[in-house]
Amino acid sequence: MAAVDENSNAVLQGIARHINCLSEENRNTRKKALESIRKDVIDREPPLETDQLGLVFSEILKPMLKVFSDQVEKCRELSLIIVHRLFEKVSDPEERLSYVFPVLVQRLGQQEIVEPSEELRFQLVELLSLLIDKAGPKLPAYLDDCVKILQRTLVDPFPDVKRESCRCASKIAKAIPQYFHMVSESLIKPLLLSITHQHSRIRALVVETIGDVIQYGNGKSVDTVTSHLAQRLFDQVPAVRKAVTKVVGSWLLDLPDRYSFHHKLVPLLLTSITDEQPDICELADSLWHDVGIKFEQENEDDFKDKQDFVKPAPIYYPPDVERPNLGCRTLVNRHASKILPGLMRDICDWVLETRIKSAQLLKTLLINLEEYTTQHIELLLTGMYKASIDEERRVVADVEKSAELTGYFVEPDVWCKLVLTGLRMSHSHGNLLVIAALIRGSQVAKLIPHVTELSQALLNPDICQSIQAPVQIQLLACAEALIMIIKSEVTVISQQLFDLIITVTAMASETVVKEKAWQVLGELSSVQNQESRTELFKRHTKPLLQSFGDGYVAWTNHSPERQIFDTLVLEAGLVVGELLDEVFTIFKCCLKVDKDPEMRLKFFALLSKLVMNSANPLDSQQQFGRVAPSIVKDIILPNCVWKAGRTAGAIRTTAVSCLWALLQSGVLTKESLAPMAEDLVTQITTTMDDDNKSTRLISCRVMTRTFETLGSTLDQDQLHNLYPELLKRLDDSSDDIRVTVSCTFLAYFDCFQDKYDRDLYGAHLEAIYKGLLVHLDDPEQKIQEAVLKVLERAGQIHPQRLLQEVEAVKHKHRNPTYCERLIEYAQDLIKNGAS
Repeated sequence: MAAVDENSNAVLQGIARHINCLSEENRNTRKKALESIRKDVIDREPPLETDQLGLVFSEILKPMLKVFSDQVEKCRELSLIIVHRLFEKVSDPEERLSYVFPVLVQRLGQQEIVEPSEELRFQLVELLSLLIDKAGPKLPAYLDDCVKILQRTLVDPFPDVKRESCRCASKIAKAIPQYFHMVSESLIKPLLLSITHQHSRIRALVVETIGDVIQYGNGKSVDTVTSHLAQRLFDQVPAVRKAVTKVVGSWLLDLPDRYSFHHKLVPLLLTSITDEQPDICELADSLWHDVGIKFEQENEDDFKDKQDFVKPAPIYYPPDVERPNLGCRTLVNRHASKILPGLMRDICDWVLETRIKSAQLLKTLLINLEEYTTQHIELLLTGMYKASIDEERRVVADVEKSAELTGYFVEPDVWCKLVLTGLRMSHSHGNLLVIAALIRGSQVAKLIPHVTELSQALLNPDICQSIQAPVQIQLLACAEALIMIIKSEVTVISQQLFDLIITVTAMASETVVKEKAWQVLGELSSVQNQESRTELFKRHTKPLLQSFGDGYVAWTNHSPERQIFDTLVLEAGLVVGELLDEVFTIFKCCLKVDKDPEMRLKFFALLSKLVMNSANPLDSQQQFGRVAPSIVKDIILPNCVWKAGRTAGAIRTTAVSCLWALLQSGVLTKESLAPMAEDLVTQITTTMDDDNKSTRLISCRVMTRTFETLGSTLDQDQLHNLYPELLKRLDDSSDDIRVTVSCTFLAYFDCFQDKYDRDLYGAHLEAIYKGLLVHLDDPEQKIQEAVLKVLERAGQIHPQRLLQEVEAVKHKHRNPTYCERLIEYAQDLIKNGAS
């Protein structure tokens, strides 16, 4: 002991002058003195023994602590290093703590930052950390000082200071929890101020520190921090989200007051189960499993009956889903009434990330809730309806999955009434999406009693006749879900589903909707073992037509039923031929001249498509010829009557086009046209003079085909009345019409009978020849050639008269070439005995 004192005294004598120099005004003197003390005490070779160092430390501690406030940063740094190293080496630092803590509070714990150097503040906090480790049983005496310091350093702008302060807070919390719980709340606010720091490592460390501060402190602070921890679950850095998962999991396992906060902590841990990082998902899932097991063990008496009489696992359970243990399921069931209201609000939040996380959490909650979902079905449905119309596809996908899980866990007896009531109140596509998902999740046997009611609800005109593509898509999704779930049993609602699909197709304007509709229609046919869609149309087309009743009398162009009829007859194919009477009753009514002009245009276009179809569905039963004359007489000809206006003109064009299609189809024979020949020719003669070029052109073609069909059945007076109209068309402004009417003239002359009295009707022939010869001198060569052919054909009736007329006008023609050819042709006819 004497030797220790002797060596210590020697060291103290050696540094006595240096200690005195610490009071000098000259900064360099103070700096050199500190460097000498460091050399003689800390870096001494050989080093002082621990006891010797303790005696020296006792003498120099106070002077060193005074230098902590020196104006020179280097002096403060050297003194701090010396004190830190001495505390590391001495064996009994507890006795000296009472001198150091007040200085640390003065340098770090003030309202304003006293120590300007970031590095020195960091070293001071490192010293504080060392003192906490060295304090041992005396630490409670300095707890208030530590808290006062940490309240400032936790919000220090220097990241390293924050980081070390967090470690100090965790050390204190773990070292003296029995005292720390009284002051832990005072650290929560500064920690929360740092939880959004720009450095992810700081954010993660702050989260871990909060975990320790509350775990070993006052659990009441959980209420304060849960919202902040929830925000950290949106952090872009996985390490931060993982820290939150660990903290929340540890609280659910070990926090003394955890039962009071289950409803706040459980959603946070379950949110991590659906994290995008697999390791976080696995961690959360493992922690959640452990929480459930521990909950069972802690409530063994409550679980005794359930464990002794364990229900078998549900036979009907969502595929690819691992069933949570009994403790997890019970825990969620007990707190669902507190969790779900807030969750269903958040799932419709204005912040996208909140909606995404909430939708994911809902899915996880339902897996744990299982059959207890029934208790909350109204709240769930209301929230899912709103969330299912979200613009973000990820939200909608998770809500759809949640609705499907609801279908697994809730009986159709329960949800069916509720969704049908909701569907009557709102025709949103979100409601339909939820219904489709519920159907997909339902058990077949329990769903079948409700399928008729469901399909009838979907057929509500306010819903199925919607023109909104999202509604149409979800209607088809509902139909598809019913088809795929009940399969062969779909026969009982096959007609309703057929009507629904055809209606959606008729209302659809987007190709994707129509393609989906035909896909679902194919599925409906397939599950009923029908080889083709034609069989489906055979069964269901007539009932759908009959469902219109006599409502077609009041149809307009915008009537949904008209669009449905249009789609039905176009897609029914050969089936239409079996329903001619029903179909043409509607055509005849809707094409009356007093009906909506726009609707008549649509019906004429539809009739033309049917007639021009290469498969000729109208004549699939060889019965179309029976109704075709009635179409001409009762439908087409009345609509060819002239009326003023563009719409009326368009109707005449479509009516004549339809007549042309009928004539081309070959169903109108000479026998069927003959009774109406006079009316037909008279009306078409009128339309040949229409203002619309298309009408005139098609009318000329119709007249050509009429001449070809009726032939010699037309009497001479009728023929004589027609040629002035035909000659008038040779003066038409359109060359296409003039060429076409030339063909009409050829068919016209074929109608003249062999016994035609050319002498008696010579005046008519003269008028025809003269009218045609005018156009033989037309500026357009194609017109000249067309008229030449007509004259050659006309000359066969009376070549001598033609020769005379040509000779009379030949000298007037600019180019006599065609006249010469015609003279030569007539002379050949006379020579061969045609005269």
